Amino acid sequence: VQLQASGGGLVQAGGSLTLSCTASGRAFTNYAMGWFRQAPGKEREYVAAISWSGVSTYYADSVKGRFTISRDNAKNTVYLQMNSLKPEDTAVYYCGAGASTSVVVSHPDYWGQGTQVTVSS
Repeated sequence: VQLQASGGGLVQAGGSLTLSCTASGRAFTNYAMGWFRQAPGKEREYVAAISWSGVSTYYADSVKGRFTISRDNAKNTVYLQMNSLKPEDTAVYYCGAGASTSVVVSHPDYWGQGTQVTVSS
């Protein structure tokens, strides 16, 4: 499956941004999806995951209550709504796909290219 992430940009602290990741190539509903981020000088970290049906969602503690992951299977797209953004959220954000949420959280089978999110103070 091919993944295309978009929606990054520059936003002030406290602002909001929505990222999108569109899949192509294989049945989107075969995959759990996740979002990850990598800040300069740091390792890539898990942010959020969603089951193939969208019923189950999971979040890293650092974003819980501020970020919302969702998916539209009719559009082959997964979203990450980011609210109350902080400068420490600045990173390149990546989407990933895997056979299950446990797989996608630990080591996605497929990666999209990153999209830069910059939060100014």
